[in-house]
Amino acid sequence: MDQLHYVTELTERIKAKSSPGGGSEGLEDSAEFVRFFPSFVWALRDFTLQLELNGRPVTEDEYLEHSLKLKKGDASDVQLYNLPRKCIRMFFPTRKCFIFDRPTTRKNLPHLESMQESQLEPDFVEQAGQFCRYIYSTSKEKTIPGGYLVNGRLLANLVTTYVDTIRSGQVPCMESAVLALAEIENSAAIHDATVRYRELMDQKLKLPTETVQELLGIHAECEKEALQVFLAHAFKDDKQRFQVELMKTMDQMKEGFCQKNEQESSKLCWAVLMSLSGELEENIKQGVYSCPGGHKLFSDDLKEMEQRYHQEQKKGVMAETVLQQFLKEKENVSRAILLSDKALSKKEKEMAEAKAKAEAAQREQEIQKQKQAELEQKMEDQKRSYELNIRQLEEKMVKERDNLLKEQNMMMESKLRVTITGPSWASSLFATSKHKNASLGGSGVLCFLTKWIKSGSGEC
Repeated sequence: MDQLHYVTELTERIKAKSSPGGGSEGLEDSAEFVRFFPSFVWALRDFTLQLELNGRPVTEDEYLEHSLKLKKGDASDVQLYNLPRKCIRMFFPTRKCFIFDRPTTRKNLPHLESMQESQLEPDFVEQAGQFCRYIYSTSKEKTIPGGYLVNGRLLANLVTTYVDTIRSGQVPCMESAVLALAEIENSAAIHDATVRYRELMDQKLKLPTETVQELLGIHAECEKEALQVFLAHAFKDDKQRFQVELMKTMDQMKEGFCQKNEQESSKLCWAVLMSLSGELEENIKQGVYSCPGGHKLFSDDLKEMEQRYHQEQKKGVMAETVLQQFLKEKENVSRAILLSDKALSKKEKEMAEAKAKAEAAQREQEIQKQKQAELEQKMEDQKRSYELNIRQLEEKMVKERDNLLKEQNMMMESKLRVTITGPSWASSLFATSKHKNASLGGSGVLCFLTKWIKSGSGEC
């Protein structure tokens, strides 16, 4: 236990908050450590140890707590004895002890790594099994303040931040590191979410769609999953700056898909019209309609072609717009045929021209109605997207609030332990410990491995 002096230096080697301070602020900082410190596991290898105290058998955990008891007095040797024990009791509220027998005979110890499990002492195998089961069942994911899980990418960035800070001669600060990591991780979360959104849209969207609503429905599905990807990795986005950026990005991508949908539909519609109007164009070139009654013949052929166009399926959202453009291109041809048609009187020509203008105006009105309906659908989709973001954000905030309450409870318990024990010794930890070695682990189980050679005994 006396070899664990480096736990007394944690408040010197790392800070929980960026604000400077000492004394009571140092005590506050130490309570913050409990939020993300691991559990404490003491693996003790002592081949002669008897689990008895004052002639009474005790458990391994009771033996650990007895080893952490403080001596009374203010002498320097007493303070040196108490210091690591005070730190362990303060920083690690969850503690566990395991005691191991000799794994094999002294003669076989040099060959321990090559021995089969069946060749080891049964008591040692059982003890090792209990140790492993405890570690596997109680170890928690590595987290940072706020209860956010630390993945490999985040851990690598955290280590880089710590190393760079230490190399610059400063004290690493968990709060500052988390804020710096949030910038990196949230930007990466936006990238991952947008990549996922595009992958899903490319998989599910078949262009052109018959309606805008069909495209918006697929967009809603992909947006929901992409948002889940973002929220699963984002943290400390208190002002929703990154989430807003993600939604703007996906909205721009959606508009890009809408434009591409219109382009694909336009190409398809023009291809259909070119195919259907081949005979009509040939008749115009050959002057078939330049005869008495030619205008009626031209109008009938144009109507027939228009009907065949409407019978074609899966033309997409630009079907009517492209048709209107095509018919508008034929207005000058129709007018020229009308004026040269000697079978019609002047009044009949005026009536035919007025009818053509009325039909064109009606078609334009229908197109404007369609565009207005599509605009309303897009506005409704934006409302749905906003509500989805609010709902998902509220769910995430509830989880974060629960994590924060758990951390605050741990901090409160730690402060109460310090208050009960007496704040004077705790405050002195931050001013008197001057050793060089320090170690900090993440959430999970921290196993202190020390060696102590004394009368054939050892601790690990």
